[in-house]
Amino acid sequence: MAVHAHPDDESSKGAATMARYVDDGVDVLVVTCTGGERGSILNPALKDRADIEENISAIRRAEMDRARSILGVRQHWLGFVDSGLPEGDPLPPLPEGCFALAPLEEATERLVKEIRSFRPHVITTYDEYGGYPHPDHIRTHEISIAAFEAAADPDQFPDAGPPWQVLKLYYDVGFSVERTEAMHEAMLALGLESPFAEWRERRKQWGERRPPKLTTRVPVGDWFERRDAALLAHATQVDPNGWFFRIPLDVQREVWPTEDFELVRSLVDSSLPENDLFAGVRDRVETP
Repeated sequence: MAVHAHPDDESSKGAATMARYVDDGVDVLVVTCTGGERGSILNPALKDRADIEENISAIRRAEMDRARSILGVRQHWLGFVDSGLPEGDPLPPLPEGCFALAPLEEATERLVKEIRSFRPHVITTYDEYGGYPHPDHIRTHEISIAAFEAAADPDQFPDAGPPWQVLKLYYDVGFSVERTEAMHEAMLALGLESPFAEWRERRKQWGERRPPKLTTRVPVGDWFERRDAALLAHATQVDPNGWFFRIPLDVQREVWPTEDFELVRSLVDSSLPENDLFAGVRDRVETP
């Protein structure tokens, strides 16, 4: 189970890993916490179109359907409303009724219900910073941690279904400093413009934070095309000529052919570093 804040997050964070596991016969469910109703239209070709702005909720659901089909995953909506990304100094208050302001217990119970129904062995989500400081990403982290613990406890949320023990919990580490620097240097060495100069400056604005631990690197170079196709399916949210697509796939496969994760909870034995989210799980589940 991959728990994400908005439609399109699943395609920019861990998408190749999901596609690989789907092809390996694993049942993968994406839980999307919000409908992305307040997301900005980032594709220059689609900006300032009234027909899109007036129907953004339905459009983003249709985009999610296309991305889900490309990746081969299942997908459920948790049913909360996008909080938007506040901007300005000082930051404006979050809109009433949004996901980031929803009671933690209510949001956690909804995710516990999804966990108990789907019964995953592994969950992926965001770290305590949300991957980047969007209030919905931070809330997604908070409910994922709470639901991981609560889902196995029969005394918590008894109306959400029979208890289920998830065996491993990971944080997605999409753009670690190590990966960013390696790709940046590779692009410069090839005489190409690196899109990561701006990214590095943006990271500085986020302030000091705990560096993630790269405990698990899943080889997924053969699934990069599926990842990109799924992301492009979110046409309102992605500039097809933007920085994400400026790095040649052969360079990506040569320099950093993995998607990376940080193992933060585990009830099984596995040796770090790992190259499989199911390390330690396969033996436990498949052994009678």
